Amino acid sequence: MGKREKLVIVGSGPAGLTAAVYASRGNLNPVIVAGREAGGQLMLTTEVDDFPGFPEGIQGPALMEQMRRQAERFGARFVSEDVKSVDFQQMPFTIKTETQEIKTQTVILATGASAMWLGLPSEQRLIGRGVSSCAVCDGPFFKDKKVIVIGGGDTAMKDAQYLSKLCSQVTVVVRGEALRAQEALQELLKNRSNVNFIFNTIVEEVLGQEKVEGVRLKNTRTEESSEMPIDGVFVAIGHKPNTDFLKGQLDLDEKGYIIVKDETKTSVEGVFVAGDVADYKYRQAVTAAGAGCKATLDAEDYLDNLK
Repeated sequence: MGKREKLVIVGSGPAGLTAAVYASRGNLNPVIVAGREAGGQLMLTTEVDDFPGFPEGIQGPALMEQMRRQAERFGARFVSEDVKSVDFQQMPFTIKTETQEIKTQTVILATGASAMWLGLPSEQRLIGRGVSSCAVCDGPFFKDKKVIVIGGGDTAMKDAQYLSKLCSQVTVVVRGEALRAQEALQELLKNRSNVNFIFNTIVEEVLGQEKVEGVRLKNTRTEESSEMPIDGVFVAIGHKPNTDFLKGQLDLDEKGYIIVKDETKTSVEGVFVAGDVADYKYRQAVTAAGAGCKATLDAEDYLDNLK
């Protein structure tokens, strides 16, 4: 890859792979820096029932594999390495991976955002088997069941609100003695008869072998532990955008998300963005895919105007 590329796409989740499909069909011959752990958050998801075109549902990894094969069919080239640094200060832009340096006229950033987890071995083992970080994605699998939501901020309140429409019981487990969420979000839950709160409490362990069967809770004041039978655990303590390698190169907000203008454009002309690395509101595979399409069309227009 010693020549100057037309387009490099960083990221291989729904946003990056949709961008790759459109770019390769548009004869941009894109390079996709997929990362060592390719596929994004859907690689942690089992059944995907809300992506259009799959009436019987599809496994998250299988969906990512199909999208990748579709891009490869049209000539997209993949690099299975992580980006170590970028230089957006001069043209052509430079993307440095673990073993190579790629020069390119345009870039689409689709590196996503990673869910923040509790870090418990039992939690990690049961991700996709009752443990989730996306209520909208996985909530329908827990209809009429009992779940807990871990967290006291805005994300937790929104997740609890959504789940309360589906689940028979929603218990919000809060580490501190009060909620941190906006008052308006708290008010939405106060009159929900199937929502209750436990404060000054942490989850010590997620119980179950093949699927979630309960949690062991610990009161941080009394140090007492207790077990609660439960069907699902929704971790809602936030997301971290994967933008560490972009600091000093692009305008980021206080949480590290890429600041977007005009749908897909960043603070650097010729650098575009798609998906959860900029979208902290929706965080859905289908919205990320749509953003990937728009980013490629805007990049194509940008390249046409360079000629």
